[in-house]
Amino acid sequence: MFNRTSLQITAALASISLVSGCSLFEGDEAEGEKKLVVGTTSSPTSLDPAAAWDNSWELYRNVFQTLVAFPTGSTTPQPDAADCKFTDTASRVFECTLRDGLKFSNGHVLDAAAVQHSIERIRKIDDKSGPNGMLGSLAKIETVGSRTVVFRLKESDATFPFVLATPAMSLVDPAEYPMDSLRKDGKLMGSGPYVLDSFEVDGEGIPQEAVLTKNPSYKGFADRKNGGVTIKYFEQSEPMVTALKKKEIDAVYRGLTAEEVNELQGKGKENEHLQIVETTGADIRYLVFNSADPVARKLPVRKAVAQVIDRDELVGKVYQGTAEPLYSMVPKGITGHTTKFFDRYGDPDVAKARKILRQAGIDEPVEMTFWYTEDRYGSGTAAEFAEIKRQLDATGLFKITIKGKKWGEFQKDYQAGKYQVFGRGWFPDFPDPDNFVAPFVGKKNVLGNPYESPKITEKLLPQSRKQSDRSAVTEDFAEAQEIMVGDVQLLPLWQGKLYVAASEDISGGENALDPQTVMQMWELGKKTSW
Repeated sequence: MFNRTSLQITAALASISLVSGCSLFEGDEAEGEKKLVVGTTSSPTSLDPAAAWDNSWELYRNVFQTLVAFPTGSTTPQPDAADCKFTDTASRVFECTLRDGLKFSNGHVLDAAAVQHSIERIRKIDDKSGPNGMLGSLAKIETVGSRTVVFRLKESDATFPFVLATPAMSLVDPAEYPMDSLRKDGKLMGSGPYVLDSFEVDGEGIPQEAVLTKNPSYKGFADRKNGGVTIKYFEQSEPMVTALKKKEIDAVYRGLTAEEVNELQGKGKENEHLQIVETTGADIRYLVFNSADPVARKLPVRKAVAQVIDRDELVGKVYQGTAEPLYSMVPKGITGHTTKFFDRYGDPDVAKARKILRQAGIDEPVEMTFWYTEDRYGSGTAAEFAEIKRQLDATGLFKITIKGKKWGEFQKDYQAGKYQVFGRGWFPDFPDPDNFVAPFVGKKNVLGNPYESPKITEKLLPQSRKQSDRSAVTEDFAEAQEIMVGDVQLLPLWQGKLYVAASEDISGGENALDPQTVMQMWELGKKTSW
C-alpha cells in the first residue's frame, strides 16, 4: 500500500470480442449498464479505512474518493476529488482545492472540513492494523474556506502525494465516521463511483460478497462501463476458477495458483470462452524474523537461513514460472532495485551455513516454527512453506515446523509478536522504492516487529524524500538495501507475475488495474451486442 508498484507496472485484462454476430434483445440492459460478477481470494479485513493497510483497498477504491488518484495510464497522482500541488520548493506544503459541488452518496457535502476529518481520524484512532504509519511526515492540516485544504509536513516528502493517492486516505463523512473510534455498524459509505448496497459475511464473519451499484451523485474521473459489480470472495481459488468456467462469475483478479494459470492457458474445450493475461508484477513475498524471539533474534541463525534458501527451486517447484526469485526488498521494475542478497550469499551453500552457525557456537539443529496465512495470498502458500521446510530440514542444520492460520487471527498474532518466523506479502501502495523500505523499518512498522535502523530512518529515507525527481534516489535505496541484507530481519523470496482471467465478452479490462494493482471496477464492461 507508503508503498502497496513500479512506475512501469500496469496490469491488464485483455478484451476479446466474439467473431460471431448477435444482437441486443429487447428488454436487455443497454451496453454500459450490464452488471458484472468478479471473484477474488482477497477479502477486506475492515470496512473502515482507518483500520486497514491491506487489500481492503480493493473495495475502498471503488466506493470512496481520494484527493488524488491513479487514473488509467498514469504513474503519478492525478486529480480525483481535488486539484493538488506543492506550493513551495522544499516539498513541505501541499495544497488541494476540491471540485465544486462534491457530495457523499447520502447527500452530505464533501468539503474541506470533511477532508481534514478523514485524515485526522486516521491519526487519532491509530489502529494497529491501520495506515497511520503512512502519515509520518504530516505535521498538521489546515482548511481555507470550504474547498481548500493545506497539508504542512514536518520535513520534505516528495512521496506525500503518492500517499494521498492510496485508498488508505479515503474521504469519509464526519457524520458517519467518528473522529475517535471506528465505525461499528458494518456499513461503508463514500463519494466514489459506486455505492455499497450490501456486504455479506458468513456465521464466522468471513466476507462472502459485496454488491456495488452506481453512485448517482458521483463527480470524478471514473467513466463507469457497467451498471454495478458484485464481488464474490473465495477462501480458496479452486471454487473460484470453477465458477469462472461455469460462467457464474465474469472475471477473477487475485488468487490463481500456478497450476490454475497453466491450466487456463491451455486450449481445452472448457476454457475456450476464457481469456488470461500475464504481466510483470511488483507484489513480493518475504520472511520476517521476530526481533524479540530468543532464537530468531540471533543474527547467525538468520544468516544461515539466508545462506541455504534456494529461491530458484522454490519458484520452479511451487510456482512453475509464475513468479521469479527476489534478492532484495525492492523488486524488479522499481527504481533502485538491486540483487544485494545474491551478491552477499551467492548460490545456496550448506557448508557456508554450517560454518556460520558453528562459529556462533550453535551445534545442534536449530528448531523454529514458520507461520503462514492460509487464505490471503492464494492456495500456493501452503506448498511454498512446505518447500521451505524441506529445504531447511534437508541441510541437517534446522528442524522446522510449519503452521497456518486464517488471515484475521494470523494478523493479530504476528502483530502481537507470537510468531518466531512468518511469511508476508506486500502489494505496493504506490510506485516508489520508498514503499518497499519505509513501511518495514523503525520501532513502529506495518509488521508489528520493531526493526531499528537509524541510518535508514534518520538519514537515507529523509534524504531521498527531498528528491522530487524519483529517478535520483537510486543510491540512497541501494545503501538501504545493503543495510537490510546485513541485518536479515527480512528475507525476500520472490516477486510475482500478475494474472487476470475473464470471460471473452468482458471488455475494458486492459485498463482495470491501476499502478497500485488495485482493481478499478468501473473499467470493466460486458458487451451486449457484437
